[in-house]
Amino acid sequence: MSEERTIRTLVLGIGNSGRKDDGLGWKFIDFLNEQGIKDLELDYRYQLQIEDAELISHYDRIIFVDATKETTKEGFYLKPCARERLKELNSHSLHPDTVHSLCSAIYGKDPECLILGIEGKEWELKTGLSSEARRNLERAKRYFIAHLFMYL
Repeated sequence: MSEERTIRTLVLGIGNSGRKDDGLGWKFIDFLNEQGIKDLELDYRYQLQIEDAELISHYDRIIFVDATKETTKEGFYLKPCARERLKELNSHSLHPDTVHSLCSAIYGKDPECLILGIEGKEWELKTGLSSEARRNLERAKRYFIAHLFMYL
């Protein structure tokens, strides 16, 4: 009997629900919590820090979910983290690419890292998503269920 290896997957929702569409990452994590997906670990972050390199070193796959100001074709994008050469670090807030590179450089681990960027439009200090952000969130959720859910 062969032993099936479980892929440890972490989904990190990045954002701030008190800044309108910046809360998209958290809303996506709320959605995943409601789904009750077994073997999927979920967490919320205001922003990524150097310490998150240690966190992700314990997983095989990480999906960073964040709002983006970029214009996207489908209202969201999914792309792998880019390899970046570590230069000067700002400990206040890091990009997922930087956290992934730090994980590799410090801990010698190379988990698969993806970024799910969901397009937002409004960023002022106020709770609730804009109507465009809500539509884009729904598109990202449908894509996740149709494509990524099976991938986990």
